[in-house]
Amino acid sequence: MTLDDLAALRFSYDAVGSTRFDRTPEGYHRMDLRTRIGAGDQVFQRAGEAVTTWQMHRGAGMRIDATDTPAVIGTNCLGKLGVGALSINIPCRVVWTADDEDHRGFAYGTLPGHPESGEESFLVTREPDGVFFTLRAYSRPGTWYTRLAGPLGRTTQQLYARRYTQALQRLVA
Repeated sequence: MTLDDLAALRFSYDAVGSTRFDRTPEGYHRMDLRTRIGAGDQVFQRAGEAVTTWQMHRGAGMRIDATDTPAVIGTNCLGKLGVGALSINIPCRVVWTADDEDHRGFAYGTLPGHPESGEESFLVTREPDGVFFTLRAYSRPGTWYTRLAGPLGRTTQQLYARRYTQALQRLVA
């Protein structure tokens, strides 16, 4: 699978954009992770840039290519985990973005071939008590091997959520 292959694909789930409105579709597992990553304008600017330009994903160990940097609605991205023939494709498309004085980030939805089916958002917020990173996701198995893996898929997703947070903390330090 290549980045060019993604343009013709449709989302692998129906409730596109639900992470923006804090709604979890029926039948999906929800995950929320919110972490204070610092304080001040510099931290907010650096964190927003790291999220929207894919630096956070790369810092977490994912190889990722995207049609747009920074991410905009409609950006296709293809992540890869693993090595060589054992690589897992992670195709997604950006479904919403946030870019105002106190919010930076985006959400992407899964495309066919992704191990999961659902949506994940990455949002940096500036608040009175600091700068926070919030990751919200809803998903269910999207392939035979994630259905077979059962709870291991959710454990992997939680592991990567922590890796994203740690990468972002390193990038803004």
